[in-house]
Amino acid sequence: MGLKITNECIKCGACELECPNKAIYEDESRYFIVSEKCTECIGNPCVKVCPMNCINKRNNEKK
Repeated sequence: MGLKITNECIKCGACELECPNKAIYEDESRYFIVSEKCTECIGNPCVKVCPMNCINKRNNEKK
């Protein structure tokens, strides 16, 4: 499943620095998580550092 970053992202970059799997990337408007790389690692460090609380579990959505 993995995690996703919602549109509330303010592009602070905190989550990217915390991801041990290098699954978080920046695009023009916000950061996003590559679901194939996200393992929802122990403790979800990206979730803990997000000041906007905009990193959530990904639903079974179509790509």
